[in-house]
Amino acid sequence: MSAQGFPPVFDGHNDTILSLNRTGRSFFEKSSEGHLDLPRAKEGGVGGGFFAVYIADRGADQPTDDALSTEYAQSQALSMLGKLIRLEAESQGQCKIVRTATEIQECMDNGTFAILLHIEGAEPLDAKGDTLEVFYAAGLRSVGITHSRSNIFGHGVTWVRSRPDTLPASPDTGPGLTDAGKDLVRHCNKLGVMIDLSHLNEKGFWDVAALSEHPLVATHSNVHALSSVSRNLTDKQLNAIKESNGVVGLNYAVSFLREDGQRDPDNTPVSLMVDHIDYLVDKLGINGVALGSDYDGTTVPSEIGDAAGQPVLIQGLRDRGYDDDALAKLAHRNWVRVLRDTWGS
Repeated sequence: MSAQGFPPVFDGHNDTILSLNRTGRSFFEKSSEGHLDLPRAKEGGVGGGFFAVYIADRGADQPTDDALSTEYAQSQALSMLGKLIRLEAESQGQCKIVRTATEIQECMDNGTFAILLHIEGAEPLDAKGDTLEVFYAAGLRSVGITHSRSNIFGHGVTWVRSRPDTLPASPDTGPGLTDAGKDLVRHCNKLGVMIDLSHLNEKGFWDVAALSEHPLVATHSNVHALSSVSRNLTDKQLNAIKESNGVVGLNYAVSFLREDGQRDPDNTPVSLMVDHIDYLVDKLGINGVALGSDYDGTTVPSEIGDAAGQPVLIQGLRDRGYDDDALAKLAHRNWVRVLRDTWGS
C-alpha cells in the first residue's frame, strides 16, 4: 500500500518528459512547476506510468502544414527517449524502465518508480517499420498512432477547447487509417506493442478494432455521454473496448470531464471524475477501467492539483463505495492485466 493506505497508482499517461525539457526542472527535486516529479509521486502514491514521447514543437525548417517530417520527429524522439533512459540510470535504482507486466507489478510491490516508454503520435516511425524495431529494442512498449494532427498512418481527432454552442462534438472528424497505418497495427501486434486509441479519430478507432488481435485500449479518454467533446469515447466505442477485454484510463483534463467542455479547474469537483469512473465501470466492468491522468499535458481539477493530490481521487472513489479490491484494480492491476494480455509477459 502507498499514500494514506491506498494502493499505488500506475498512471496511463503523462507528458512529463516534455515538461522537464521545457522548464529545465529536475525529476528528482520537488517543484512547483508542472504536475509530476519523483518527490510528488511518492507523496501522492503514484508508482509510475506511461511516459509519452510527443513531438510538440516544430523545427525552424518544418513546413507550415500539420505534417512533421520523419527525420525531424525521429531526432526529437531519440533525444527524449535518451533522456528517459538516462533518468533511469541517474535514479540510483529509484526508477526502472519496464518491459513486462510482471516488472510493473514488482515495482508497485517494492516501491520502485516504473517508467513505461510510449510514443504519442507515430511521426517518428517510418512506414516500413524499421524504426519501430529499433525503438522496441530500446524499451518502447506502447504507441499512440496519432495526436491531434494527421500523419502518414492516420488522422487524429480534431479537438479545440469547446464552447457550449459547439457541443455536442463528434469524434468522427476525418478519414481512418492509411495503408501504412494498417501495416503499423499489424507490426505492433507482431511485436507485442500496445496500441493507444486516445487521440485517434472514430474511423481510425474502428480500423484498429477490425485489425488488432489485442485488447483495445484508450490510455487517457473519458465518457462522451457525460462530456460531449470530440476527444471522448461514445457508448459504441466503449462497447467495443469491453468486447475486446480492453481498458480505458480516466483523463483528468477538466475540459474532458465537464458537460460544458470548459477549462475551469476551480469549479470541476473530484466527484465529477468519479461520475466518469462510475459510467465507465457500468459499461466496461470493474476490470476495464484505470487511470490516465495526462499529468503535465493538461489542466487538472484544483482539488487534485498535481501528483501529490492523487489520494483525493482515491478517497473520492472509496467514498462512492469502491472497496479495496476495486481500488487496486483501478489504481494499477487493470493496467498490469491488459498489458500482460498484450505483451504476453
